[in-house]
Amino acid sequence: MQEQAQHHLQLIAEVNQNIMVKLYSTPTCAYCKTLKEYLKKNGKEFEDIDVSKDEKKLQEMIKNSGQMGVPVLDIDGDIVTGFDKVKIDKLLNIA
Repeated sequence: MQEQAQHHLQLIAEVNQNIMVKLYSTPTCAYCKTLKEYLKKNGKEFEDIDVSKDEKKLQEMIKNSGQMGVPVLDIDGDIVTGFDKVKIDKLLNIA
């Protein structure tokens, strides 16, 4: 039984490693900094995109989210605006 549970946890870990996470942020955004720390604390890898320096990525963020403000998270196509901890935890399987 324990072996089966261990295998299940390993499969979950493998699935989580394949989740693509993009964080659209700016260096001066306090919520962005808090969100980055939260993701790192929970061992989640993410691509940090500074939209203050990349106009093309800013337009991508606006198109995908309908938002001009940061932070915006793109978790495998699911868009999260702001630091919505409940939604982020659900999408990233954070207990």
